[in-house]
Amino acid sequence: MRHGVAGYKLGRTSSQRKLMRISQIRALFEHERIVTTQAKAYAMRGDAEKLITLAKKGNQGDKVAKMNASRLAASRLGNDREITQKLFDDIAPRFEKRNGGYIRLTKLGPRKGDSAEMVVVELVGE
Repeated sequence: MRHGVAGYKLGRTSSQRKLMRISQIRALFEHERIVTTQAKAYAMRGDAEKLITLAKKGNQGDKVAKMNASRLAASRLGNDREITQKLFDDIAPRFEKRNGGYIRLTKLGPRKGDSAEMVVVELVGE
């Protein structure tokens, strides 16, 4: 029995799930809006929000705190410097006065081929 086990398996191994989550978060931060299945969106939403919170707290701290936060975020994003830079310089300052809920999921309905529920994942604009 899977009592209290968090997360979604998505029919993949753990390494495949991790890489898929990283690539979806990178695409979200790069384009600020992606279309994906509902299960994948729910699986990546928590990690993406935690990265935005990490960037917010890193920007509020001193130089050392920002460097440590940016290194941690880069390691969680697959060491992509451009995405990490955009996260800290563009995305995090937008949510300075917001206490969570940085991502909006909007349902689109079922996909034609396999009836998978599709959603739009986007960063909330203020």
